[in-house]
Amino acid sequence: MEITSPSNPKLKYVVKLRTCSTREESGEMIVEGFRECRRALDNGYRPRAIFHCPDFYLKNENEPAIVEECRAKGAEVFTCSKQCFTKIAYKERPDGLLMVGPHVTVKLSDLKLPENALVIVTEAIEKPGNLGTILRSADAAKVAAVIVCNRTTDIHNPNVVRASTGTMFSVPIAEATSDEALEFLKSRGFKILAATPHAEKLHFEVDLTGNVAIALGAEQYGLTAKWMDGAELRVRIPMLGLADSLNVSAAATILVYEAVRQRIAAGVESVPAFEPWHGEGMKDH
Repeated sequence: MEITSPSNPKLKYVVKLRTCSTREESGEMIVEGFRECRRALDNGYRPRAIFHCPDFYLKNENEPAIVEECRAKGAEVFTCSKQCFTKIAYKERPDGLLMVGPHVTVKLSDLKLPENALVIVTEAIEKPGNLGTILRSADAAKVAAVIVCNRTTDIHNPNVVRASTGTMFSVPIAEATSDEALEFLKSRGFKILAATPHAEKLHFEVDLTGNVAIALGAEQYGLTAKWMDGAELRVRIPMLGLADSLNVSAAATILVYEAVRQRIAAGVESVPAFEPWHGEGMKDH
């Protein structure tokens, strides 16, 4: 179907999906951009619709394959004029691809965690960009799951998708209360790590192999007493300058990669083979 009028009801619905209330009511979300759509599809995501505009394609080589793959998965396909796609695009510089599909979160009880699992827990993270960046780090570090507790930002916010660069589709994401998450983790033998500037030990002085959950608190206030009291491991990241704290997503990356370093050193995790980049492929997008 070709859409040439900006007042088309399909376009109006996509615009409404920018609001949390519409996403909650419909159970649908927006996935915009070549990289985001490609990674979603590669991880089994089944969109219900794709809106595309060839005039915005960056290369016109890989984009048609995404459209056809969505069609093969049963998605409705809508070809838009530049004016129409501009209306629904969330990005300032759109690249002509936008999918609409179901939410990706799962129930806590549905998580299938391996041995020596590394998990990230977020409590009341407020900024979508921070949550998306944490998800990106979780994917890079092969984290088994991210548990979002007492959320104050919508997991399916387009800014979360964008900040994660589509990696949110590769990491299982569960939503729960702090009480539920603590019970779930304790019953499975997880050590819980909490970072606080008042801890005596540094983050690289504790054992982060085995089942470990790294708990991260709200940007302004940090973790609540519930998580601090429930943590077997309390650590601080050394701050050598004027700042007394880090952005929560930066702290998450430091902590999770210390766990990765220890796991590689202990032989629990292996280092992937080096693959030189020749300037082609997804990075072009």
